[in-house]
Amino acid sequence: MGQQTVKRTSRDIRTANRYQVLRQIIAASPASRQELAAATGLSLATVATLVGELLDLGMITEAGFEESAGGRPRGLVAVDAPGGALIGVDLAETYLRVELFDLALNVLARAEESTHPGESRPEQVVRQVATAVRAVVERAGVESAQVLGVGVSVPGQVDRDTGVCAYAPNWDWHDVPLLDLLTGHIAHPLYLDNPLRACAVAELWCGAARGHGDAVVVNLGTGVGAGLVLGGAVHRGVSDSAGEWGHTTLVLDGRPCHCGNRGCVETYTGAPGIMLNLRELSPDSPLLRGDDQTATIDALARGVAAGDPVALKVLRHTARHLGAGISDLINLFNPEVVVLSSWVAAAFGEPLLDEVRTAVTRHALRRPLAATRIVLSPIPTDPVCLGAATFALEGALRSAGKRARSRAPGRSRWHSPRT
Repeated sequence: MGQQTVKRTSRDIRTANRYQVLRQIIAASPASRQELAAATGLSLATVATLVGELLDLGMITEAGFEESAGGRPRGLVAVDAPGGALIGVDLAETYLRVELFDLALNVLARAEESTHPGESRPEQVVRQVATAVRAVVERAGVESAQVLGVGVSVPGQVDRDTGVCAYAPNWDWHDVPLLDLLTGHIAHPLYLDNPLRACAVAELWCGAARGHGDAVVVNLGTGVGAGLVLGGAVHRGVSDSAGEWGHTTLVLDGRPCHCGNRGCVETYTGAPGIMLNLRELSPDSPLLRGDDQTATIDALARGVAAGDPVALKVLRHTARHLGAGISDLINLFNPEVVVLSSWVAAAFGEPLLDEVRTAVTRHALRRPLAATRIVLSPIPTDPVCLGAATFALEGALRSAGKRARSRAPGRSRWHSPRT
């Protein structure tokens, strides 16, 4: 068993290095092998080997030579954007959003629809996802064989190796074999994880965590959690359960939570918690939109922008709780950056950021706080879709590495239909 572990770890390291080099090429394309070695910390020989593998896979292409004041010109490589397609699925409690990307992580097509209470049985969700995946492939006009994989983000605790959603409290899902269910409807390779990791990976690739070794990505939606980037990599924990900060206790004997506990961070800072903050402050407020989370949060955000006193009080009340919780994260993990991500953070924007920064200064220790920046996610598209798409890219690189060892030289790569 020990030998198997060593072998698997060695393969994972090579995949991770390949993944790291490709990520840097996407971020700074075109780039020379020397620049890639400097940016990744890998040796030039290792980078040259990995670049050769990526060229052989058709994921990158030679892009000429950089200008040189003397000496031998350096060859450049760039991502081959049309060389494949990736699909990211953001399966949330109130909506389903699917985006199709090229290999440069440009969005080529989108599909989105609302989800409603009573429509969250696994069979219903799977049919919705499969329909949306087919829709983005058709809208992008790509061949099915060009799709390297579909990354699916599902809220809750996910075992990505088995594809089982172990627990999704907002849907009352327990041990749902979601990957197997999806495989019956979607022909592309599938990769399952949760939005905490998806947001963290998205920020590592294209957002505020890029270039940082330690970051916390706070996911603010219907549910709340924290994606952790430690030592330059996403931290998953021993059972893929790290980041469930939304279910840490903020108020003793506080509000009941779907998880069965009381006083969780999520009950004060997630969308339903913010709606309850509003109801407690102003039960008859016109800002309330029934049980519609998105409409109520949007109304509150507009109220904040217009200076509505009730909306401002709700924002400050929410930010006080959020700031106390984020202070715990700063004290525990001492990150370089804390990123406020997902749709609730995007709706409120800078006013929420300002209030959270003020609240954090009341609670966080001075030394770790001085080393931390708190920012909004700069990602213009859905960060969960983007992160989920990179799960598919990582899976494609892992399986490609296995195929590369047995592929004869000169055989066609991603550009041809696969059997």
